[in-house]
Amino acid sequence: MSDGKPLNPDEIERYARHIILHEIGGAGQQKLKAARVLVIGAGGLGSPVLLYLAAAGVGTLGIVDDDAVSLSNLQRQILHATGDIGRPKTESAAHSLIEMNPNVAIEEHNVRLTRENAEAILSGHDVVVDGSDNFETRYLVADTAEALGIPLVAGALGRFDGSLTVLVPHQSDAQGNPNPRYRDLFPEPPPEGTVPTCAEAGILGAVAGVIGTLQAVEVLKLITGIGEPLVGRLLLYDALSVRFQTMKYGRRGEPRR
Repeated sequence: MSDGKPLNPDEIERYARHIILHEIGGAGQQKLKAARVLVIGAGGLGSPVLLYLAAAGVGTLGIVDDDAVSLSNLQRQILHATGDIGRPKTESAAHSLIEMNPNVAIEEHNVRLTRENAEAILSGHDVVVDGSDNFETRYLVADTAEALGIPLVAGALGRFDGSLTVLVPHQSDAQGNPNPRYRDLFPEPPPEGTVPTCAEAGILGAVAGVIGTLQAVEVLKLITGIGEPLVGRLLLYDALSVRFQTMKYGRRGEPRR
């Protein structure tokens, strides 16, 4: 990830509250401007992720989604408006993001991620964010990001809860132990039909905002190199009890140093 081009006067004013942060500064904002981030899904999780990354000045945002906006999406998918119903989500998202920040380049992938196209779509990005809503895509994204050596910020939602973690299995921790994979946390997808979909179980819309915003924070930390990303830790959020818990996990079947 390069330091990128200098900030223009408009960007200096726009990102002033970042730049005065000692941990980010002008150099960190230049890293954000140079970064390429791919977001899988422009729905409940992808909406806050994309909005905050665009507002933060991430230079290039790729969006993967093959769906169109429907009325039932609008309770939680805040990138889209009533006038966008029937419009491809990638197109609707791109319009909203450019309206917010014309300095950001948007790359639309109005396709379903498959084993045939995943490597080509993920390649060339500095960070991938998984905001998908099905296990097939989650495993595909995790396996492809691992193979390409790209950090992955993975999130998931329930009815009143959510979770997220950061995956960098191509790197090692401070003790020289390989960081865990997605399959170390979730070895196999659950049997089909055992986990109800959002359409079947429902979801409190604002929960998607909480988890998606936290995913955006992790992306910004990875790009700028600040803080301690959620590597080897799964953050769990329960909205009904207002409780956050963190569960540590590691590589399966490998001795630690």
